[in-house]
Amino acid sequence: MEPEQKSNGALIGSIIIIIILIAGGIYIWQSKVEEQPLPEGTLEGEVVSPADEDELNSLELDVNSANSDIEANAINSVE
Repeated sequence: MEPEQKSNGALIGSIIIIIILIAGGIYIWQSKVEEQPLPEGTLEGEVVSPADEDELNSLELDVNSANSDIEANAINSVE
């Protein structure tokens, strides 16, 4: 009778799978984009150029300076 030979196939397969998992984990860890804190007062994904910001500020000033009492009185008097 021949002596039993030990098979290392399962051990080698397990080692290969572990190496693949470790390599995948390192790849994902390295490719993860570091999130930078957003400036105060901005929403996520909001991109406003300086020219757009100036225009938005001027529109906001126009809205704030508008006399809404005149419009409200005009609407109430029509009814």
